[in-house]
Amino acid sequence: MTADLLELSDWLMSCGVTHVAMESGEYWKPIFNILENNFEVMQVNAQHISEVPGRKMDVSGAEWIADLLRHGLLTASFVPPVGQRELRELIRFRITFVKERATLVNRFQKVLESANIKLTSIASDVVRVSGQAIQEAIIAGTATS
Repeated sequence: MTADLLELSDWLMSCGVTHVAMESGEYWKPIFNILENNFEVMQVNAQHISEVPGRKMDVSGAEWIADLLRHGLLTASFVPPVGQRELRELIRFRITFVKERATLVNRFQKVLESANIKLTSIASDVVRVSGQAIQEAIIAGTATS
């Protein structure tokens, strides 16, 4: 939670920490976003860590990453600036939204066709204005076959 991450940031600052390294993965973004304002944050590829001779990832993985950071043995992954990250998320969300919309429209067309209503032969897009007008006429019982 954000409050917990802010508390973590405060605690790290009170301990005099200046650099933070974290393994890349699914959950790095919220932590990185909070810590990047106060620390030199390094996101590290997990494969790179496992290739460094010595201990492998286990329960003491955080200690191992900290030790590698102290000795300059980590290579940071590229993390784009905040604006670019936000734009990427927005674009990815839009792409997902467009795909989901297309899937739903196709399902809707399939349902209509299973009811012997082939709107695609009349309207180019069954969910746009003309398609909706035809659907409303069918529902109202004013459409003719």
